[in-house]
Parts: sequence; C-alpha cells; structure tokens
Amino acid sequence: MRIEVLVDVKTILGEGPLWDVEQQRLYWIDSFGCNIFRCTVDGREVRAWDVPAKIGSMALRKDGNGAICSLANGFHLLDFKTGETTLIHDPEPELKTTRINDGKVDRRGRFISGSMDTMEAGPNGSLYRVDPDFKITKLDSGIIVSNGPCFSPDDKTFYFADSWSGEIWAYDYDIQTGSVSNRRTFTKIDTSTGGAADGSTVDAEGCLWNAQVYDGKLKRYTPDGQLERVIDMPVKKVTSVMFGGPNLDILFVTSMAKPPLPRFPGDGVLRGSLFAIYDLGIKGVPEPRFGA
Repeated sequence: MRIEVLVDVKTILGEGPLWDVEQQRLYWIDSFGCNIFRCTVDGREVRAWDVPAKIGSMALRKDGNGAICSLANGFHLLDFKTGETTLIHDPEPELKTTRINDGKVDRRGRFISGSMDTMEAGPNGSLYRVDPDFKITKLDSGIIVSNGPCFSPDDKTFYFADSWSGEIWAYDYDIQTGSVSNRRTFTKIDTSTGGAADGSTVDAEGCLWNAQVYDGKLKRYTPDGQLERVIDMPVKKVTSVMFGGPNLDILFVTSMAKPPLPRFPGDGVLRGSLFAIYDLGIKGVPEPRFGA
C-alpha cells in the first residue's frame, strides 16, 4: 500500500470524492470554498466550478452535462456548461442554523442527502430523499451532522452516520420505494480521541470504509460491523473516501485545510490535499447517476 498526494489545492473543507465511470474523471468539492473540482485519475486536467453557497455534496445527472447539488440553501441543479444553478427546493427555509450536507445516489437514481446543524451542537438536521422527478421526502430527523450515506452492493442496507452520535447506523433499504426502516447501530466510533465518523463508501466485498475526521484514520468494517483494518493518514482532518480509477481499485481521500469551528485541531502542510491510496487489493463499485 502507498499513499500519495494526487492534487494539492488546499480545500478549506474538502469532501465528497466521486469517481464517474463514464467520463473516467474524479470530482470532489470544497464545501466552504463553494467549489466543485474535477481531474483525471493521475491528478491532471484540473477543472473547477463555483457554486453560490456552501456545498455539502453533489452527484452527476444521467441526462447530460449537469449535477444535483446539496447547497446550504437547498437542493439545486448545476449546469456544467453555463455554470448556472437552479433551485429545486429548500426543505428547511425556516431553519437558519442548518445546511444540507452529505449525499449519495441509490441504484434507482434517487439522491439521499441529510442536513446538519452548522454549529454541530443540536439535533436540528434531517435526512431527505430526492426522487428523479424532484419530489422530496423526509426519511429521518433529529440529526446533528449528517454524514457518510452509502448503500450495500445488494441494495438492502443503507448506511448513515450522525457524526457526533458516536455511531454509524444501518437501515433496511427498500430499493423499490426508496424507504428506510429498522435503524440500528452498525458500529460505534470512539469519539474520546476527538475523531468522528465522516464520509463513507462501500467496496465490492460489501465492507464499509469510513474517514474518521480529526483522528486521521480510515477504517474498514465488515458487513457485520467488525473493524477489519485501519489506515493512518498523513493528516488528521480526513473527510471522505471513494474508490475509482479504471479498475476501481484506487481509494481517493479528501481532507480539509481549515477546521470549521475553533475547537477543532489544525493540521500539517498537507492539509486540504486530495490523496490517492494504491495497492490495497480491493475494488469499489460504480457510483450511480441521479435521474430516471
């Protein structure tokens, strides 16, 4: 195994690595810099787009040159050609201290994304599903910081974390309807070291990978929630993970250059870098696009 810096753009809050198998390109975001980035598998041809508010996550659309984005003020569509964004819906207009955060697409083209309390203090966030026809449904509530949504390879389990609960949860997932049920603890996170569950992905073997922010560790859990391995990263503020590359065997890792709140620690010179981990001997699964 080897860890390399793929792109050093010093993202304030790097998040959401997304490998697109159609374009063979990697996307990632700077939540606080209000940017979406794209590059080749070897970190070249870097391209960036601005968005008009803090961005929590994005997914590419099936029907062309755009994306669906979780912005602070609701769900938006982004046209890559023009750079213009269009509001779909703001599900929380009355809540001034929340923003939409992490999200992923299921294999029927639905976008599942949750909101968070911007001070990371109160259970003011919720979990939403955006259908291909843009209908929005609330799936859960009482969440402090929504993070790490992803799906098992058989589509029967939806994983999700409220970062400061100290747990990653598993729900039964109905791929036919996009509904969740039977929330339970998948694994517990030791937050006594200052770390918390951030972004996740599931590999082809059904194991869940989680970036444990502020603790500088990537952890792989078996489908029954047992810790299988730990990778120590060269920075503490790792934020999310995604497999990509032509063979889906490179693990891309985002990080943040500046913590969002004063109570969180700083980091070294590599803070905010996009990393690539090679020679793990493990493959991921293709990420779906949003839409029917």
